[in-house]
Amino acid sequence: MARSLLQDRDTYISAFGDFVSASPSSYHAAGALAETLAAAGFTAHDETAAWSPLTAGGRGFVRRDGAVIAWRAGADVDAVSPVRVLGAHTDSPGFVVKPRPDFESDGWAQVGVEIYGGPLLTSWLDRDLGFAGRIVTRDGVEHLVRTGAVARIPQLAIHLDRDANKAMTLDRQRHTQPIIGIAGEDLSVLSLLVRELGGGARSGSGRGRAAARSAARAALTAEDVVGVDVRLYDTQAPQRIGAQAELFASPRLDNLTSTYAGLVALLETEPDPGTISMVAAFDHEELGSNTRSGAAGPFLADVLDRLRAGLDATGEDSARALAASWCLSADAGHSVHPNYPEKHDPRVRPLAGRGPMLKINANQRYASDAHGAALWSRLGAAAEVATQEFVSNNTVPCGSTIGPITATRIGIRTVDVGVPLLSMHSARELGHIDDLFGLAKLTGAFFAGA
Repeated sequence: MARSLLQDRDTYISAFGDFVSASPSSYHAAGALAETLAAAGFTAHDETAAWSPLTAGGRGFVRRDGAVIAWRAGADVDAVSPVRVLGAHTDSPGFVVKPRPDFESDGWAQVGVEIYGGPLLTSWLDRDLGFAGRIVTRDGVEHLVRTGAVARIPQLAIHLDRDANKAMTLDRQRHTQPIIGIAGEDLSVLSLLVRELGGGARSGSGRGRAAARSAARAALTAEDVVGVDVRLYDTQAPQRIGAQAELFASPRLDNLTSTYAGLVALLETEPDPGTISMVAAFDHEELGSNTRSGAAGPFLADVLDRLRAGLDATGEDSARALAASWCLSADAGHSVHPNYPEKHDPRVRPLAGRGPMLKINANQRYASDAHGAALWSRLGAAAEVATQEFVSNNTVPCGSTIGPITATRIGIRTVDVGVPLLSMHSARELGHIDDLFGLAKLTGAFFAGA
């Protein structure tokens, strides 16, 4: 990142599009984060090894499956230094490949998939889809894998369902299994993944080891694969659209918008002296976060404990530090939909292009409170970015985020924010470039101590 992305909106949006394209799964997103951080001089930490003490200016990261936590210490950091955490998530709703996935039906070769989270099912129909994720081979080595466009979930022709435009109800089992070819051609999703193997094992370094890994990958067969975490993804690239190219259509805006904003802000913003800036990009938010790499798991607490240990912090020191800390829980939210205006609050009307949102819910589905609103206001003023508010219509149930989970799990004061989108949980969502860029600038102000 030789050019300052926080100073150039169009350059930022272009780089964000590249990040989305490199991140068709949470494992790829974690890999892209790790690669970018390492290239910027952040030290990769192994959870099974001892960590060096944290010092002023120290920077590092640790990867756990599809999640990454990265940090950067400011000047004068000590045992009671608070953290400023940007919390986000790397996963999105969609479809995950089942065990024993290959089957044939009525002359077609298909792949068994299971629904992950709460996708808009119809948005996945008639799209050019690929498979992406990770596989583990018999030697215990993990490989990132992705194919090109090889799959499709075909919609039933209107000639065979004359009422399709009146009401469409998809059976979650029968109607969502993708086709990958014609039966009898000995097709296997694992064979496709091994053939297209693009990522490498996480261990090892150097040209010689890289060449050895490349040769080993070339020799792999489907029979060598003993573990699979693979999902469908939409192969259509992100695209600026709109009459003024002001809109951004893309897969996985929920929640790579926040993940990337945190990454860029961490790389380009000097932490406030005496504080530690941190990005916590969790996995499995769309499932409730109850995993080892999710926000409800121990990952963030584990990292904080190890960093505090490296600062010789006592229990008293850690309690003081957390009491002074903040978490900016950044996750996408809803812009007012022009075709369904009644679904939104009649007076609080957030719109795409008018700034990232403060998300508020009286029942604490979002963790924002008055102090969080005051912080958000300060960040907007410091970053010179317009902001707005979101609250649900009382007749429409409110979703939730990692915010309340992190606040409960860690006890850290938390405020929920995010960019407004249309078509959230669609295979392809829509946002405004000013909002995406604005969130990164606000996060930079957050790390700088505004």
